[in-house]
Amino acid sequence: MIRITAWRRHPLARYAVLILALALVGMVYAAFVQAGKPADAAMAAGKVDDVAEGKSLFVAHCASCHGLNAEGTNTAPSIVGVGAAAVDFQMSTGRMPAANPGPQAPRKPLARWVDENAIRQVSAYVQSLGGGPQVPGAEQVDPKLGDAGRGGELFRANCIQCHNWAGSGGALTQGKYAPNLNASSPTQIYEAMVTGPQAMPVFNDTTITPQEKRDMIAYIVQVREQKDPGGFGLGRIGPVTEGIVAWVVGMVALVLAAIWITAKKRQKS
Repeated sequence: MIRITAWRRHPLARYAVLILALALVGMVYAAFVQAGKPADAAMAAGKVDDVAEGKSLFVAHCASCHGLNAEGTNTAPSIVGVGAAAVDFQMSTGRMPAANPGPQAPRKPLARWVDENAIRQVSAYVQSLGGGPQVPGAEQVDPKLGDAGRGGELFRANCIQCHNWAGSGGALTQGKYAPNLNASSPTQIYEAMVTGPQAMPVFNDTTITPQEKRDMIAYIVQVREQKDPGGFGLGRIGPVTEGIVAWVVGMVALVLAAIWITAKKRQKS
């Protein structure tokens, strides 16, 4: 008893108690976080069972590149913490699973085992590993609830440098490119903004608010539905294709005119 009292009065006793208290708080917090992860995944997926099913699919089809625990390998990066939104975007556009390594994964038809259920289940499993952006709800991506005019201003300020004013895409450096947005659903556009796939930067809610994202989606959908009253749209790529067409048509017209003029002179002589 005297020894315990002596330890209590030791100058370092208060620091030892503080460290012990912090350690206990940390362990309790970690326990709650681990317990909350399946619930978080269930919210993202709709069912707790999706986490287990998603893990089975991940091990069978994704672990060879991303690792058994999604920790990453020499072939593919870690996807712990990327969230369900990133998985939903990559799988629903056919970019994952990737067929061949390259500077950028292209959009392609879905793999045979990939369907709506498989995407939801793998998304739930990855969400359970470390959280991250979740798949947006229907109202978050509804173009009818957005302001296309305001969205156009935001799109021109943040996106046309890569995607072109009409979302037609364009070339980047080192073999990468900004893809055409015409095939992208509103959900995929929203997911791309919050996850930043490939060379695209992340536009989180502090940079572009959820309402502004919805406005941009409204603009993209409106533009893709517009017709080209002047004739051929030429892919809406911009002045490069328009200049090439003008040059080719002009040169052909000049050559034909020269042939016609020389033919007239020969007839006269």
